[in-house]
Amino acid sequence: MRWHKRLLLAGVAGVVAVAASACAGGQVRGADRTTPPATGGTGTPTATRTGASNDATFVYAPNLDVVTDWDPATSYSNEIVAMSSIYEGLTRYNAQTKKPEPRLATEWTSAANGKEWTFKLRQGVKFHSGATLDAEAAKKAIERTIKLNSGAAYIWGAVDKIDAPDAATLKFTLKYATPLDLVASSGYAAHIYDTEVVDEVKDGRTDAGTGPYTIDSWQKGKETELTLKAYEDYWGGWKPEQYKKVAFRVTPEITTAWQLLKQGQVNFVQRLNPQLFEQAGATEGVQASQTPSFQNLLVLFNTAAGPARDVRVRQALQLAIDYDGLVAALKGAGVKGGGLVPDGLLGHVAGMGPKQDLLKAQELLESAGYGPDNPELKLTLTYAQGDEDQKLLVTLLSSALKKMNVTLQARPMAWNAQWDLGKKKGQDLFVMYWYPDYADAYSWFFNVFRGSGKPEFNLSYLNEPEIDAAIDKLPELAATDPLAADQAYAELQRKIIEEEAAVAVPYVQTYQRALTADVRGYVDNPAYPNVVFFYDLTSAS
Repeated sequence: MRWHKRLLLAGVAGVVAVAASACAGGQVRGADRTTPPATGGTGTPTATRTGASNDATFVYAPNLDVVTDWDPATSYSNEIVAMSSIYEGLTRYNAQTKKPEPRLATEWTSAANGKEWTFKLRQGVKFHSGATLDAEAAKKAIERTIKLNSGAAYIWGAVDKIDAPDAATLKFTLKYATPLDLVASSGYAAHIYDTEVVDEVKDGRTDAGTGPYTIDSWQKGKETELTLKAYEDYWGGWKPEQYKKVAFRVTPEITTAWQLLKQGQVNFVQRLNPQLFEQAGATEGVQASQTPSFQNLLVLFNTAAGPARDVRVRQALQLAIDYDGLVAALKGAGVKGGGLVPDGLLGHVAGMGPKQDLLKAQELLESAGYGPDNPELKLTLTYAQGDEDQKLLVTLLSSALKKMNVTLQARPMAWNAQWDLGKKKGQDLFVMYWYPDYADAYSWFFNVFRGSGKPEFNLSYLNEPEIDAAIDKLPELAATDPLAADQAYAELQRKIIEEEAAVAVPYVQTYQRALTADVRGYVDNPAYPNVVFFYDLTSAS
C-alpha cells in the first residue's frame, strides 16, 4: 500500500509558487552549505561531539508490517518510515517554508522555461557501501529507477536525459516543464543509491543508501521487525545526544501501543484514537502531537464488476455514508473530505464536501432493482485490520445500508492480503488511505484513477480514456500555468466523483501522535507520512 496507502499542511500559495518557479530560468534554488539544512521545521544537528553519549534506542510502534520492498527504486509502501532515514534524495520538502530544501544537492537552477535543471551535489558524501557519491553515481541511480518503472517511478516521467558533466554536477533535460526540485523531494522513487550494490539489498541485511542510519537487523514477521544503527561516517556528523539506535516494534492494536508508551517501552505511537489521544495530553511522561495532513480516506467502488458496476449503486453508496457523524466521532482526528485533493494543495476545490442523503440513496437503489421491497443486495468490503477509524466508517455504513436491505460483508485484513485481493478485483468496496508522493495532487489521479491493464492502486478499476488524457496533462500545467492546472484538477474531480461515482472521500486525517516526554526536536512533516526523522531528535534523559 502505502500505509493502507499512502499517508502537513502546505498553503496553496506556497505550492503554486513552487510550481510556477520552474519557469524562472537561472534562479538559484538552494544555497551551498556544509551542514544539513533545516527540514520539516526542525534544525539538523551539526557535527559536534560534546556531552554524554545517548545509548537509548528510539522505539517506533507502527501498527502494520514495516517492510514490503527493500529496493529503493521500487519501494512504495510502509517502509517509507525506515527508508527515509536510510536513503536520501537531492532535496527534501520543508512543510514550514513550503519549499524543497537542499539535501544531497546543495543548490540548483532551472532554465529553458523549466525544461532544464542543474543540481550541484554535496561533496564528501559516502554511500553505506563505502563508495563516494558523485554525479555519475546519482545519474545511474535515477536512470535505474526510471528503467525499472515500478512504484513511484512515474515522478521522473518528464525526464528526457540526464548528464553528469563533472563529478559535482547533475543536469536534467526534460520533455516538458516540471518543478523538478519538488519532484526530487518525493518520499518514494527519489532516493539516490549505490547501483553497484543495490541488487544485494533484497534480503534486508544491507542497504545502498547515504542516510544517517543503516540496517542493523531485519526479522520479517517478528514483533521487533527492524532495527537501525547510526552510520558513523554520515556526512552531517553526529552529536552525542542524538539517537544512534532505532527499533520498529509492530503493534497492531492501538491500546497495546498506548500501554507500551506509558510504560516507556516505546517512544512513538503513530496513531491514537480520540479517547487515547485525549489521555495522552494529560498523562505524565507523555507528549501529544497533532498536525493537519494531506492524507485522506478513500472508499473505492468496483466500477468493473459486480453490483457496483451500476453507477446508480455507486451513487447510492456515496450518499449512504454518514460523513458528519463520522467526523464528529473522530473528535478532531479528521476533517470532512472535500474532493480528492486536501485543502492546502493546488487542486483543492472548496464546496465539494459530501453529504449523507438516505432518501435519495434508497431511490437510486430501487431504480437499480434493489432496496427494501427487492431482493437483498450483498456487497463485500475490505479495510485495514487494526484501524479504528476505518472500522468506525464500516460500522456506520453497515447500519445505514441495512435499513435499505443491503448487507455489507466487511473484512478487516492485513494490508498485503487486502491489496492482493484488490488487484484481483475481489471486492465491491476497497477502503484505503492515500497521500501524495511529493507535495502535489498529481499522485491521486495518476496512481488511483488512471486506467491500467493490471491494477495496482487503481482499485476502482476506472478506465476512461478522456480522464486518462486529462491526467497526463497535469504535470506540465502545474509547472507552466497553475491557474489552468487548478481548473483541470477541479474538472477531473467532478468527473471522477460525481459523474463516475468511482470513490467517496469521507475525511482527511489529522495526525494525532504520542511520544515519550524525553524526546526533543520532533516535528511532523506531512509530506512524508508517518515518517520520524530520527536524526533530528535528541533525548533529554
